[in-house]
Amino acid sequence: MSIDKTNEPGAMDTKQTAEKVASDTAQSLKSTAQEAKEKITAEAGTYANQAKEGAADEVKDVASALRAAADDLRSGSPQERTFSQIADGLADASEAIRNKDLGEMVGDLNGFARRNPLVFLGGAALLGFVATRFAKASEHGSQPAGTAYQTGQTRGNRLPPRPEAGMTTAQNTDPRPVYPSATEGEKV
Repeated sequence: MSIDKTNEPGAMDTKQTAEKVASDTAQSLKSTAQEAKEKITAEAGTYANQAKEGAADEVKDVASALRAAADDLRSGSPQERTFSQIADGLADASEAIRNKDLGEMVGDLNGFARRNPLVFLGGAALLGFVATRFAKASEHGSQPAGTAYQTGQTRGNRLPPRPEAGMTTAQNTDPRPVYPSATEGEKV
């Protein structure tokens, strides 16, 4: 004959207490997970809005640069009209980016890609090409002073840089020989 200990008053209190603790712990975990989800969602939304504003600013800057280039061209020329039209289109795109929700933009982009797959792929390739060119151009612009790019040294001109004023040949850490500079009256 087995004895059921759950009917005893002390066992019942322990069981109820354990159930209550488990229920409270589960509720606490759910609320903590919900708070974490809300915080992450808010931070992701903030980051997405910052990225969206940054993209809108970049597009607006490109439109401004195209307008400036159009202003420098002969008035009425095909190039001037083309640059102006592209600048107007980019300005409109910048405003659309700024005014639309991220979900709306993704939906619009998906719809456009489905309706015009070749245009979408061509535009994506062009955008990648332009981004690469800008990245390479900014890479060259960020080289420290004295590099081959800034001193005008090219592949065909392999002369080593001259030591700075007051530096002797022994102080020059460049392993290539240092050529004497031309003085007044000498031809180079």
